[in-house]
Amino acid sequence: MRHFGHIPSAVRTGLFHREPVDFTPDSPARTLAVALGATLYSPATRPRLADAVRKQAARGVVSMVLCLEDSISDAEVEAGEVNLVRTFADLATGPATDLATDLATGPAAGTVTDADTATDLPLLFIRVREPHQITDLVDRLGTSVSLLSGFVLPKFTEARGRAFLEALAQAERTSGRRLFAMPVLESPELLHLETRAETLAGIASITGKYRDRVLALRLGVTDFCSAYGLRRSPDMTAYDIKIVANVIADVVNVLGRSDGTGFTVTGPVWEYFRPGERMFKPQLRRSPFLEGRAEDLRTALIEHDLDGLLREIELDRANGLLGKTCIHPTHVVPVHALSVVSHEEWSDAQDILRPERDGGGVLRSAYTNKMNEVKPHRAWAERTLLRAEVFGVANEDVGFVDLLTAGLAGS
Repeated sequence: MRHFGHIPSAVRTGLFHREPVDFTPDSPARTLAVALGATLYSPATRPRLADAVRKQAARGVVSMVLCLEDSISDAEVEAGEVNLVRTFADLATGPATDLATDLATGPAAGTVTDADTATDLPLLFIRVREPHQITDLVDRLGTSVSLLSGFVLPKFTEARGRAFLEALAQAERTSGRRLFAMPVLESPELLHLETRAETLAGIASITGKYRDRVLALRLGVTDFCSAYGLRRSPDMTAYDIKIVANVIADVVNVLGRSDGTGFTVTGPVWEYFRPGERMFKPQLRRSPFLEGRAEDLRTALIEHDLDGLLREIELDRANGLLGKTCIHPTHVVPVHALSVVSHEEWSDAQDILRPERDGGGVLRSAYTNKMNEVKPHRAWAERTLLRAEVFGVANEDVGFVDLLTAGLAGS
């Protein structure tokens, strides 16, 4: 699989200076953590779930979480587990004929040119409620466990997380399959000021012990807001809610360091996907959308409250987060479009990491608009080139509007 693999190769050639590379579930963890991109959640009880997984994969989704936790009721857990086992068995046997018809008549018809694109499956994770579900589900999946990349661990703290991670290690031993953990940081102990430092230290300790198995850390901002009876509107980002922004900053401070002790921390979920009454002026500037039909795209994004999402994605990356939890397919393309490395970013990163620069120093950027200081900017440059590997480098005259347009056309 690869990002933007769902759009025609001729279109990709026009968009990318360097195209995204292929990766598989067996790629190095460092690559997969960056490649997660927009991780689409789906309730485990969803009917025809296997068909839904294939359809989203053909439309550019590369990571999915099939959820047994908050997205379903307590009474549905057993049925959800049964549906998951059946879904993995269906996925292991190949696509159903009615899915091929669905894709041929849907919005993506005629846009997929790579022969194997429609059959690639995304990285699949299961979000469980309790540790025993990990070993139980791995046993029940049988040979189809080969399609599973790992588990999402809810309300993660040191005390609660230890049992989850021990169960994961046991499931690996019995299945012979590499399985990753993605802890969700959403507990009240992490939010409350008087317990936050201790909770973060505990999470750092237990995740450090299982470092090879922790793929990324996810933020449960909805739970943070719930603890204070808050909910952000579509006109506001998570960073406008100061109590949430403070927690994000502390999580990155302790768990997102670039000194080898940190992890990839993913962005919070964007809750909105339907038009609603707007109170504030749109946040999406006109200037990038002035050519051709791009203004129509801008209007569509605003009408669907995605201008706030675009702003939050930019703020995520500025604050040290990468990738995003998504609960609607319309959020996937914006996340991926804004994850592509610009030609200017790539040029700066390349200059900073040249072997002859190992001794440090300061140089003017190739775009002659900024200072690149080699030692302080090295970690940024390394992260940028890793992102460039999995999301690609845009051509010099290509902006996010072009990437959005192509991605939406292909999905």
